[in-house]
Amino acid sequence: MPILVAAVLWGTTGTAASLAPGGAPAAGTGAAGLVLGGLLLFLSDRTARTLPRHCAPRERWLLAAGAVAVAGYPVAFYPAVSRTGVAVATVIALGSAPVFTGLLGRLARQERPGGRWAGATASAVLGCAVLVLGPELAGGGTEVDPLGVLLAALSGLSYAVYSLIGGGLISHGHPSGGVMGAMFGGGALIVLPVLLCGSPGWLCSARGAGVVLHLAVVTTFLAYRLFGHGLRHTTARTATTLTLAEPAVAAVLGVAVLGERLPAVSWCGLAVLAGGLAFLALPGRRPAA
Repeated sequence: MPILVAAVLWGTTGTAASLAPGGAPAAGTGAAGLVLGGLLLFLSDRTARTLPRHCAPRERWLLAAGAVAVAGYPVAFYPAVSRTGVAVATVIALGSAPVFTGLLGRLARQERPGGRWAGATASAVLGCAVLVLGPELAGGGTEVDPLGVLLAALSGLSYAVYSLIGGGLISHGHPSGGVMGAMFGGGALIVLPVLLCGSPGWLCSARGAGVVLHLAVVTTFLAYRLFGHGLRHTTARTATTLTLAEPAVAAVLGVAVLGERLPAVSWCGLAVLAGGLAFLALPGRRPAA
């Protein structure tokens, strides 16, 4: 449940970002939300500041790699959106993340993905693609930029990496708040130059400050607190699949708040996506001891 609530909060990102001032760059908006939200995660949890001292050398390297992956998501995703569009970038980033998580988990000699996860993930990814790409499919297609596709896939890989690292450290007994705070605090410092090198004047406006506060407090601080708590009770592989609920929430908000219209094919995709997530979220048979 915490993972699904986090996905609902992430689903408000697009609606909030659409309310930013006209001069706000997409990458700068994402960087500002991560900088403030990451620092909130780091400063609000005492264990985040002391975690590296209680980690083994290999775990410190994992924390550093997690921070780089956290920073890599917005740095890759927002340019992907500008090159290939929101729909294509969202499908590739969110749809590839569970696949990358399953492959990387297998390479790291973790538990082999089961048939239930594979079936639910395939259904959810298909539903996500049909939901988000529905307007383009109904309108005759859209141009896809190869570099944009690559950047979107890199953002999905980044998400998979820091989810796996966070889940692994939490499963080894480290506090979820400390792990999330350390990774996102480090990621905030890494993307800070992206914010400072742009023109941050838009942050001084009421709309700009309101959008950044929402991205920082709601979609970063609260959402990743819940995500870290959820990783204590589920695998990173399952968690990345459950977060495919995010585009469903974004689509419903677009209709209800922004007055957007979805074609029938998108509503069919939403139904398939919901079915896949419900199948994965249902309690299954406990493995024998």
